[in-house]
Amino acid sequence: MAKNYISNKDETVRMFESDFMEFFSRVHWTVPMIIYIPVILVMLYFSIFIYKISALNIFLLFIGGIAAWTLAEYLLHRFVFHFKATSEFGKKIHFIFHGVHHDYPSDSKRLVMPPSVSIPLAVLFYFIFWLIFGQSLMLPFFAGFIAGYLFYDISHYAIHHFNMHSKFWLSIKNHHMLHHFQDEYKGYGVSSPFWDYIFGTQFIKKKN
Repeated sequence: MAKNYISNKDETVRMFESDFMEFFSRVHWTVPMIIYIPVILVMLYFSIFIYKISALNIFLLFIGGIAAWTLAEYLLHRFVFHFKATSEFGKKIHFIFHGVHHDYPSDSKRLVMPPSVSIPLAVLFYFIFWLIFGQSLMLPFFAGFIAGYLFYDISHYAIHHFNMHSKFWLSIKNHHMLHHFQDEYKGYGVSSPFWDYIFGTQFIKKKN
């Protein structure tokens, strides 16, 4: 297992002895869009044409789902992806889930969440939202939640591989780069630094 190592090349390390497991640990950045854009469209179709939810309620629930994702993104990144393992087994699990990304941040095949992880998480949240909102109102909320997840995943890839020019995207990229290269226990928000400011894990600008 790699430790205290950072590669700036588009390269990676083998994580599994099994070729089957290794294959499913790598994913092209377009795969989440192929899987989840149809899910969003189906959720919205059912919201509009089957359950006939008002346009205002669909809009509010969709925005609420996006907001819920930003919080989930922060909490997952902070407390799951950066849990401090003490056992050797825990350290291996941490490396598989997130440590490999900090060692190989430019690895283009391990920048978006593999479906083997994202699909079970999506199913879990689907049923949680069903219990909270009910069968119909859950649909636009879940669509927004998935849209937020897609924005996060694609933003994460773009941060590491696209050239940023606008002030907005440069601020997002700089925030995440500080997380990688200054302090990995701050700056947990990837698609937005909002929750870092709420929970006090933002980067403090140094005074000249």
